[in-house]
Amino acid sequence: MNQQQNKDFPGEKNGFGAEKTRDAWKRGIRWTAALVALGSVSLAAGFETARTTMQASPFAMDAQKRTPALSVSPVRTAAEEKGTDAAIQRLPTQQQAEKLLQLAIQKDEAALNLLRQNVDGWRGRLKNTDQLFDLVLAALNSRDLRVRTAAVDVDLAANNLSKSPESVERLLRQLRNDPSARGMALWRLGSLGNRGVEPDKVLSNLLKYSQDRNEHTRYWAVEGLAMLGNDATIDPLLEALTHDPSPRVRERAANSLGEAGMLTREERLAAVPLLLNFADDDSLNATTRGLIYGTLRIITGSPIGNDADAWREWWAQHDPARQRPLGQGNIVRT
Repeated sequence: MNQQQNKDFPGEKNGFGAEKTRDAWKRGIRWTAALVALGSVSLAAGFETARTTMQASPFAMDAQKRTPALSVSPVRTAAEEKGTDAAIQRLPTQQQAEKLLQLAIQKDEAALNLLRQNVDGWRGRLKNTDQLFDLVLAALNSRDLRVRTAAVDVDLAANNLSKSPESVERLLRQLRNDPSARGMALWRLGSLGNRGVEPDKVLSNLLKYSQDRNEHTRYWAVEGLAMLGNDATIDPLLEALTHDPSPRVRERAANSLGEAGMLTREERLAAVPLLLNFADDDSLNATTRGLIYGTLRIITGSPIGNDADAWREWWAQHDPARQRPLGQGNIVRT
């Protein structure tokens, strides 16, 4: 381990102490990898369950067969870009949306811009096919929040949900009248709030369902909070992570704080001090504390082990608020 690593991760000393610290880091990395994998598997399984309970999903296919082929897109010249974009716009709406979303996932800026320009006009003209929905899920794994936002817009358009209070009311009626179909309704309710449609009303309803007696409902309320993705969702996600009786819900909340959903990088970092408050809370079981440490590693990218004191020392040196000029703390969301 080089000198920079020694400086970045305090608590390492020579000899036996260093070996113990490295072992702790290795265990932490393995735990974090398991958390990410578990979160991905849990989410995929959850979407399968939710979609099969929705009335408008006739596409019951094996998940492996439904994975979209995302070939690597070569860098295009300006002339190629113009010709390709013109050809895409001549495609039927469904194919146009799928192609542009696929290119956006592959970091094609021109395709992303074209998608953002056209998506609102596609409402009522797209079908929520498995092919399109799988591309939406792939885009929601992008590190680029603009791609995730475009995926949200595509999904809303494909489900004929306008960015309006009427759409919020439509989903709330569905939640009240059809408990078996709550999964995707809660998820899309959060999506509408993220796009600026009655976010306070969306939040209050997601909070209500996050306290439901049914585990499936609470799981998807957490998903909805992740999709809403603003600073008001951090506390309820932390509450679900630390106190929900279901391990599955706690895992989902951890993944939502760490990397899933629509929280910005700044908002995830703002959760770090709150996570540290729970890191050595003896009232929490070891599994839950492990989720907390795994979430810290995912947010920060630091491989520190399950050592609350080491984390606090590290955060004292890396907290971006210590280096932010006064008056530059606001987050601008596009």
